[in-house]
Amino acid sequence: MTEATIIDGKAFAAKLRERVGAEVRRITDAHGLKPNLTVILVGEDAASQVYVRNKGIQTEEAGMESVTHRLDASTDEATLLGMIEDLNADPKCNGILVQLPLPDHIDESKVLATIDPEKDVDGFHVINVGRLWTGQNALVPCTPYGCLMMLKDHFGSLSGKRALVLGRSNIVGKPMAALLLNESCTVTVAHSRTADLEERCREADILVAAVGRPEMVKGDWVKPGAVVIDVGINRVPAPEKGPDKTKLVGDVDFGEASAVAGAITPVPGGVGPMTIACLLRNTLVAACRQNGIDAPDL
Repeated sequence: MTEATIIDGKAFAAKLRERVGAEVRRITDAHGLKPNLTVILVGEDAASQVYVRNKGIQTEEAGMESVTHRLDASTDEATLLGMIEDLNADPKCNGILVQLPLPDHIDESKVLATIDPEKDVDGFHVINVGRLWTGQNALVPCTPYGCLMMLKDHFGSLSGKRALVLGRSNIVGKPMAALLLNESCTVTVAHSRTADLEERCREADILVAAVGRPEMVKGDWVKPGAVVIDVGINRVPAPEKGPDKTKLVGDVDFGEASAVAGAITPVPGGVGPMTIACLLRNTLVAACRQNGIDAPDL
């Protein structure tokens, strides 16, 4: 049996960052505009610190301005909301991203609702959610948008494809379903409580796994020749590497699924690198829209 084509998200993301960088140089030369992404990090979460640092590096490499506000974990909600309101009013700030998760004493939904939808480069504001579901121009959550870009690169047209999204989060599952519907796919949204889940998965030409359970999707869940997009990032014990060692795996059993699928994203190196690349794309689009410049089709 032929092994699946590996969809190299790292290489795809690098090409997207190159295109974003070229467009940034173009609009900077033509309009004197240097897009700005401002990130707010509250607390000392180690994973968030690494992620925010990488965002800053890649933003600057693309020719954009990166600003990071680091706040103590004890920062009160009113202070955070006030900072967001100031950034909303600042014409030099084009994109606002509040790194999640937030400390328990801060209402995440209130924070996201305070961000100006035109600067909501994460695509989490309810106005952008509504625009996405009604087929309007929206700033779209970065991870599902990255998935869509890789799917369109593989297939060309997605029209008529049967797609199953395994997972119903506001960050990935629901916006992924909306994006696929907008591409004229026939979409099923499934989750851990879906009856006959394995059979539903086997019907799909496109299977997007974003349920947060390590290697849940087995090879016999996959329709032969289907394209599998694995959004999961799970750290699990790796005794073969030594005591107390861990490794990253997806929501799909890669070894089994790659023997059945037509194409598949690995973990790591698949969907993950696309998230920051799409964040840069969103920041560029937001900056163009705010300044009356035609946004590039990236």
